[in-house]
Amino acid sequence: MFKKITLKNGLRIIIVPQKSTLAVTVLALVGTGSKYEKKEVNGISHFLEHMFFKGTKKRKDKLEIAETLDRVGGMYNAFTGQEYTGYFAKVDASHFDLALDWVSDIFLNSFIPEKEVKREKGVIIEEINMHYDNPMSHVQLLWSRLLYGDQPAGWDIAGTKESVSKISRQNLLEYMKSQYVSSNTIVCVAGKVKEDKAISQVKKYFSKIKETKAKEKIKVIERQTQPECILHNRKTDQTHLCLGVRAYNIFHPNRYVQDILAVILGGMMSSRLFMKVREELGLAYYVKTEVSSDLDSGYLVTQAGVRNENAEKAVSVILKEYKKAYQRRIPSKELKKAKDYLKGKMILELESSDARAGFFAGQELLEKRILTPEEISIKINKVSADDILKVAKDIFQPKKLNLALIGPFEDKNKFQKILKI
Repeated sequence: MFKKITLKNGLRIIIVPQKSTLAVTVLALVGTGSKYEKKEVNGISHFLEHMFFKGTKKRKDKLEIAETLDRVGGMYNAFTGQEYTGYFAKVDASHFDLALDWVSDIFLNSFIPEKEVKREKGVIIEEINMHYDNPMSHVQLLWSRLLYGDQPAGWDIAGTKESVSKISRQNLLEYMKSQYVSSNTIVCVAGKVKEDKAISQVKKYFSKIKETKAKEKIKVIERQTQPECILHNRKTDQTHLCLGVRAYNIFHPNRYVQDILAVILGGMMSSRLFMKVREELGLAYYVKTEVSSDLDSGYLVTQAGVRNENAEKAVSVILKEYKKAYQRRIPSKELKKAKDYLKGKMILELESSDARAGFFAGQELLEKRILTPEEISIKINKVSADDILKVAKDIFQPKKLNLALIGPFEDKNKFQKILKI
């Protein structure tokens, strides 16, 4: 299903052939993100991602960068997370060489022009403003701040207006030199492609990548002994909240158990919280439960937007469903539905070449191993009702509860008082 090789310089190449598509995706994924930053340059990973679209020796400016793939109807973009940054191009398979040339060019040869650095600060600050003005997005930032505080895991990936304003071209160049190196990079080609040709071409285009060792990130510190609440007082028509618990990292043996638990609680339209909070009580338009599993931290969180007067009720209802999860064994039909949902969703998502590239490269980058969809399905199938009960009892404890809210409230004590389970 896939082929992986590691070159002498440490660059990893993954080829994922796909017969059922006429497209191909080239993804360069580097193991660095906001968790690798210092506070004074918070946001530098994201800033650098933006700067890779401003010009290279071959493509002199941002117009040429964009037009290269626009001319063939290609899709291209980049993304920054806490532990990774990626650049990809997806094209008609006949334009594979062009896509690989483009990705390698911006990855290895970007100029980072001084005038563009100054201009892009304004763009990123507006991006920060956009997230701040959207309470549905802003509450997620509050959630991270509540869990992790003043450490990289608790900072905004985009940085702050103050930190972004102070980042210099020299900062960007030094960060790129430190982190964008062969041993810290994966190039994945997925779609309609021949393995041997793809490997040969990747070697050719990425031959000039630096070979130094990247700096490692500081380990996340978890500190919590009682329920915690953070409130942002803001005049809104709707209260947006994130309510959840600290949970497991990506290497924990119960990782797939907590994934299934999240689906049961609020991962689909027939989930417990969707049916209770929205369909039965009419408290919210959106309510969802998700899991985040990183290298050394993890959490399960339910997010919802409710009428301001119903905020306390919504919190209580969610907590009751958490409590039920560790008081009563999940019925076999409900467990099977959640398993089938997870497996089916994974298969549907992997229909596209760009999703496949992210799926395989992401596992290799974070876990240093790759499981196929079939192997993951086996792990999902092994989860029992007793496993769900055990995990629910472990994570749904008062000392692990956290609540972040945005709404027209001045006193968080009334919410703090109901954080009981």
